[in-house]
Formats: sequence, C-alpha cells, structure tokens
Amino acid sequence: MSYTPPIVEGAIDHFKEIDQAGIALVENFEGFRGIAYRDLGGVWTIGYGHTSASKPPVVAGMVITREQGAQILWDDLQIAVSAVNRGVKVPLRQGQFDALVDFVFNIGEVAFLNSTLLRFINENAPLNVIQREFEFWDHVNKVPVMGLLRRRLAEAKMYASSSSSSETSSSGAPNADA
Repeated sequence: MSYTPPIVEGAIDHFKEIDQAGIALVENFEGFRGIAYRDLGGVWTIGYGHTSASKPPVVAGMVITREQGAQILWDDLQIAVSAVNRGVKVPLRQGQFDALVDFVFNIGEVAFLNSTLLRFINENAPLNVIQREFEFWDHVNKVPVMGLLRRRLAEAKMYASSSSSSETSSSGAPNADA
C-alpha cells in the first residue's frame, strides 16, 4: 500500500524538480570557481555560487573540484526547489519553475518567501507585472549591479517564454483546461 499525501488547500497539486535548462541557467550566471572568494556582498563563495548559508561552510583558502562543485550545486538547488514548491500556490510550467528556482538560488529562500514577486504570482497578477518584479532584485548592498539585472531579465524571459496566452491565465499559470 502506497502513501498518499493529504491535499492541502491552496497548494499546487504536485511538486516539480528543476530540469537541465534550469540547472544550465544557474551554472551560466554563477560560473564555476574552485577556490573560495568573496562575492560582491563580501560573502565567502565557492563552486557554482555556494555560500555558507548551506553546508559545507565556505572558508578562506577552501578548494573544491568541478565534480564536488556540481554535487554541492545540486544540494543547494534542492533548497531553492523546496522553497518554490512551498511558496507557489498556483500551477507553473517547467520554465517558470526553473526561472523561480534560479531566482531563489540567488536571493535566498527567506527573501523569496517574503517577496512581492511571490505574492504577485500567487495572486495571478498579469504576466508583465510579474516580469517587471524580477527587475527590482538587481542590487547588492543598495547598489545596482548590471550582472544581476542581466540575470533578472533572463529569469523574467524564461518565466514569460514558458507561458502561452491561449493556454495560460494572465499570470502565466496554466488554465485548468490546458
């Protein structure tokens, strides 16, 4: 006999996983660095954007291989995947999910779960409102960063390109009959 989880009102009917396009998005923007360094915010970082917000902790002088970096990235992505699955209460297409996982990977789960972007998605705001909201997350220590703006624009594009006006609501979420 298999376990069937209880239905939670307002929750999506299934959980998604990041796919290869989503992983490629993260890898493209993060790049791989096998030696620990301080990012623009002064946070020790290694591999594909791994920080001490999750394990293993990053310290000065730390060195990892590309294979170790790929495993750490996968582990870190699971935190972002979980945050998107917990926070989003409307159906998403795969590209929308991947764009949000990249977003969460970069800004952190607490910031995402408390964001206006998430609120707009769950309220089925118009797609252009959701896309524009990505762009507000392009600062480090209150300073705009062009690389973050490029990332936010790529996420917004991936989110929007996963929508089909004939099959989706104004938020880009699939209609029930699609």
